[in-house]
Amino acid sequence: MRETDRTATALNEASSAFRIGCHLSTEGGYEAMGRRILSIGGNTFQFFTKNPRGKTQTKAPDPEDVQALCRLIEENGMTPPLAHAPYTYNPCSADEGVRQYSGDSMKKELEFLEAIPGALYNFHPGCHVGQGAEVGMQMVADMLNRILWKGMKTTVLIETMAGKGTELGRDFEEMRRMLDLIHPDVREHVGVCLDTCHIQDAGYNLEKDTDGVIAEFDRTVGLENIHAIHLNDSKNPCGTRKDRHDKIGEGYIGPDAIRRIINHPRLRHLPFYLETPNELDGYAREIALLRSWRTEN
Repeated sequence: MRETDRTATALNEASSAFRIGCHLSTEGGYEAMGRRILSIGGNTFQFFTKNPRGKTQTKAPDPEDVQALCRLIEENGMTPPLAHAPYTYNPCSADEGVRQYSGDSMKKELEFLEAIPGALYNFHPGCHVGQGAEVGMQMVADMLNRILWKGMKTTVLIETMAGKGTELGRDFEEMRRMLDLIHPDVREHVGVCLDTCHIQDAGYNLEKDTDGVIAEFDRTVGLENIHAIHLNDSKNPCGTRKDRHDKIGEGYIGPDAIRRIINHPRLRHLPFYLETPNELDGYAREIALLRSWRTEN
């Protein structure tokens, strides 16, 4: 069986299961991350491509370690990981040097991820710092149009944001606009990562109107554009635009809404990634809790 066929088989098998994982440290390497998530009951994971708040270059991945992860994914029917870009990237900065650095760095990371078929790559669209949202959104699209290529294996996701300061992605209309600005040649390689804490903080009340919020996203952006969900509760009431994640069921979104999200017929096939304030044992408890809330098809 060819590698691409094996990967497709693993993805199809994973799509019928509850695809759940969390953010992990890259300590120990790629295969170690895969084994760590399996040890706590997960079947996918997220990691930062480099120091999330600095410009420090990480050690170049060991190709043998990456291939070991790919074998582990295939053997265990796992979903390939979600790579998260550092917070230091700002594709819509007023500083051309920052924009260039952001795009060039993402390009290198995407080239590396081609070694992990089916991987996802998530980034924050950035802050327009007073240039205006329309200018900022065009800059984000221009960067993606420059660094993406036809036939790439990785899907790039723009993350929904809480709307602090001049953040882009603060509402569904901005998400739709950025997608519409992507060149048709590479549009199929771009989607959305929906962050539950972020959209709650942005003013979409998941706690009181989960189905209504999901329906509004579908009308505005299209649920087919969501490729991953950051599953986080929020420490803040709806609309505060503060972006502070809470543990599952302990924040303002609450357990009932989170149950509805993971069991929603149009979302349940997606991979869910926890970014809650936890260490590994806490993530293990949350994964077990979420599995207990998951209903059968």
